[in-house]
Order: sequence, then C-alpha cells, then structure tokens
Amino acid sequence: MLRFAIVEDNINQLKNLSHMLESIFMQYDFDAQICLRTNSPSNLLKYMSVNKIDVLFIDIDLNTNMNGMQVAEEIRKTNKDCYFIFETAHFEYSLLAYRYKTFDFLSKPFTSERLEETILRLFDDIYNVPKRFIRLDSKNIIISEDEIKYIKKDGMKLIFHTDSRDYEIYSSFKKIKSKLPKNFVRCHKSFIANINNITKIEFSENLVYFDTCSCDIGPKFKYNFLEAVDKYGKLK
Repeated sequence: MLRFAIVEDNINQLKNLSHMLESIFMQYDFDAQICLRTNSPSNLLKYMSVNKIDVLFIDIDLNTNMNGMQVAEEIRKTNKDCYFIFETAHFEYSLLAYRYKTFDFLSKPFTSERLEETILRLFDDIYNVPKRFIRLDSKNIIISEDEIKYIKKDGMKLIFHTDSRDYEIYSSFKKIKSKLPKNFVRCHKSFIANINNITKIEFSENLVYFDTCSCDIGPKFKYNFLEAVDKYGKLK
C-alpha cells in the first residue's frame, strides 16, 4: 500500500484534496491510503519521524514559521525516497520546488483531472512501468510520450493531441525537435506523428491513422516518414 500525507493550512482545501485523492484511488482501485491530514508542519515532521510516508502533498505557503520548501528540505535530510508534490497559487515557486527531487508541482486552483494525471504518472513511476515523459516548455505539465498521437502546428502554437485532451504551448517544431525521441517523426508541414501509436497508413489518402484520430502525410515528408516508420516504428 502507498501511504499518502497532506500538509495544507487551508482546511477547506485540505478536505477537497483529500476527497479528490480518495475518489481517484477508488476509481482506479489503487492500493493507497491517506494516513495523515494536517495543517501543521511540526505535526507532519513528528509523524514522519516514526511512520513511513511514500507520497507527500505540500502546500508551499503554510502561514507558519516554516514554508513547504523548508519542510521538504528538513525531510530530505533523512528521507531521500518520499515523493513530493507541491501545491501553491504562486507559480514563481515552481522552479525552486524542484530542488528537492519534486515529482510534480500543482498550481492552484487545480482540477480533479489535473490531479488525476499526476496520480496516474506517480503510480506508473513507483511501479516501474517503462514510460518516458515530455515536459512542455511553457507550462508546468509533463505528458507520457505514449499518450501523444501527434503534434500539430497551428500558427504560433503547437498542439499535443492525446485521447483525453489537447495540450497547447507557444513554440515551434524547430525548438522542440531535439527534445523528442526518435519515434516522433515529421510527416507533414503541420504534423509530427508518434509512429509507435500508428494503427494504419492509407497511402491513397495520404493519411496516418491512430486509434481515434488521424493526421496528414505531406508529399515533401512522405519518403523520410515511411523510412522512419520502417526503421523505428511498431504499428499496432
């Protein structure tokens, strides 16, 4: 069983986060439990000195003599394994939070869907499911590469299309190219396809099909794209 703890100074937010977490645990039948809910850093540190906690949700602004990052720093002196997930309305703290081997950073107010994404990635990571992740440059979001069907260029934006939702950032293919694994291949002036998620290629229509969507193949990119599919791809 994975043991969770939450330290949050706002009682209503503490209750809401607890409820959302427990709903996710039930929905996916995760073997997990919230063992401690508190608004006191000292209570948390005292509890963790004698009890094992696997995952800790920390509000950064705790309105006490210690903030969330100071709590994390204290815990890291003796505990290198606990997963930290920070939450705050102050996005500027996000880069500082990653000093403490932070798993994720949730900007308040966050939705149950955003929390669910984090918990699913967390369980994948803890139980060693072999996945790689892509961090979006302009937002504090990490997506499993397995989820991405294609990336679409739309003016100044890039749209990362998955079955559950689209993620948009302001960037270009040129900027992200070096960060993508070999299975992401340009197939059109407006599309990069994840060739590991292809279910079918229709040459007569110049279309690449995935489970629930499709994208175009451009004449300029067709030869190199098909060569890459042959070399690196694994059609479903």
